[in-house]
Amino acid sequence: MVNKEQPFRVHVRDLVNRPGEMREQRLTIAVPDAMGEGLVSVRAGSELDLDVRLESVHEGVLVTAEVDATAEGECGRCLIDIALPVEVEFQELFAYHSGEAFEYEVQDDHVDLESLIRDAVVLALPFQPVCRPDCPGLDPVTGQRLADHPELVARDERDPRWAALAGFQASEDEGSGAASDADLNRD
Repeated sequence: MVNKEQPFRVHVRDLVNRPGEMREQRLTIAVPDAMGEGLVSVRAGSELDLDVRLESVHEGVLVTAEVDATAEGECGRCLIDIALPVEVEFQELFAYHSGEAFEYEVQDDHVDLESLIRDAVVLALPFQPVCRPDCPGLDPVTGQRLADHPELVARDERDPRWAALAGFQASEDEGSGAASDADLNRD
């Protein structure tokens, strides 16, 4: 059962202190706040689909979850809108209160999955998302998408700052760094 005001809290009253008991649940949660800050994120209001397995063990409740979502944003090369699937898994023990400090604990009759889900989703988001692996990006002169204008890719525009060096070419003998046989036999 999920609390609508706190959608990431899952009740585990039926599992507490019952080692060997197990329950599986499918949940769909509306994301209250965006997950991610870069070019793509799982936006507020979009849905997360969770397959959760809750297992009671002697130390607490072991949570195994698979999370599916869709991240939306912009391609890092050509700036068009993109949507990417996000699929993550995690497993974490929510310990019973025992006087020891645990990062995650069973709180009253529930476990709160929000920080685990948020961390897993955000870490799965690409730093430089692309619409396709071979996206050529934007033309540096016109700003047009090169995927839409392949004729712009073929043109050869050289940086005018390098024009003075265009006439220089190293000969095969000069600057190769290899010593000739005559140089080696002098000694």
